[in-house]
Amino acid sequence: MGEAIDILTSASLWAAVLRIATPLIFGVLGALLCERSGVLNLGIEGIMTMGAMVGWLTVFLGADLWTGLIVAALSGAMMGLLHAMLTVPLGLSQHVSGLGITLFASSLSYYLYRLIVEVGNLPPTIEPFRALSIPVLSNLPFIGEVLFQQSAPTYLALLAVAILAYVLARTPLGLAIRMTGENPHAVDAQGLDPIMIRIGAVMAGSALMAVGGAFLTMAAFNSFFPEMVQGRGWICIALVVFASWRPGKALLGALLFAFFDAFQLRLQTSVEGVPYQLFLMAPYILSIVALILVARRAQVPEALMAPYRRGER
Repeated sequence: MGEAIDILTSASLWAAVLRIATPLIFGVLGALLCERSGVLNLGIEGIMTMGAMVGWLTVFLGADLWTGLIVAALSGAMMGLLHAMLTVPLGLSQHVSGLGITLFASSLSYYLYRLIVEVGNLPPTIEPFRALSIPVLSNLPFIGEVLFQQSAPTYLALLAVAILAYVLARTPLGLAIRMTGENPHAVDAQGLDPIMIRIGAVMAGSALMAVGGAFLTMAAFNSFFPEMVQGRGWICIALVVFASWRPGKALLGALLFAFFDAFQLRLQTSVEGVPYQLFLMAPYILSIVALILVARRAQVPEALMAPYRRGER
C-alpha cells in the first residue's frame, strides 16, 4: 500500500501520464470530429500507423520535425478523404470502409517502410522532439516537472482540445458540423452542403489521428515498427463514447486511460508474485468499466452512420 502511495505522489508518474495521453488526445479528437459530423471512422488504427511511418520517414530523409508532423497530417487527411468518398457520397458501409482503411493504411505503411528504408539488425532512428524546459516554470516543485517539461507536440495536443472545443461550441462552422451529425436535411435546408461538411470533417479528423501516430515515432520513440500503435486507435473510439462527444471530456478520458497505463507500469516493478499480464490488462479493464458507467448517459449524434442522400427522408 505504501509503495502505491509513493507512486501516486511522484511527479514522474503524472508527467508520464501526460506523455502517454498525448497520442490518445490527438486520436480521440480526430474520431470525435468525424463522429460529430455523422461519420464513424474505424480507419483510425491504420491512419495512426500511417502517420507514425510517414512523419518518421520524412524526418529520416532529411526534413525537420515540424515538417514531419505536417506531412503526417497530410497523409492522414488523404486516408480520411478516401474513407469519406466511400461513405459520404457513395453511402457505403462506414464499418466496412473503416476496417478496410485500417488494413490498407497499415499494410501500405509497412510496405513503404521496407521499400525505402534499409533495415539492418537495429532499426534506423531519428533525433526526436525533446522535452522543453520552460524558464522559471519548469523549476517549480512537482508541477514544473509534470506540466512544463513536456515535448512540443504535447502542448499542441492540449491546444487542439481548446481550439476544437471552441470551434464546435462557439462558431458557425462548429454549429454546421454538429447539425450535420444530428440532422443533415436541416443543414441542407439552410443552403449548406452536408456532404462537403462531412468530407471536410473526416479529413480534418483523420489528420489529427495521423499526428497522434506521428507522436509515437517522433517524440515517444525515435524509430518505426508496424505494431507500435498497439490498439490505441480502438481505445480512442471507445473514449469518444466515454466523452459524450465533447472535447473537454475527451481530454479527461485520455488522461484517465494514460493514468491506468502509467500506474500499472510502475506497479510491475514494485509488486512481486503477480503475473505481469494482469497489470497489462488493468488499463483496458478499468477503461471498459468507466465506459460502461458513463456510456449509458451518452447522447449519440442522431445521424451518426446514417448516409445522407439529398431529397430523401
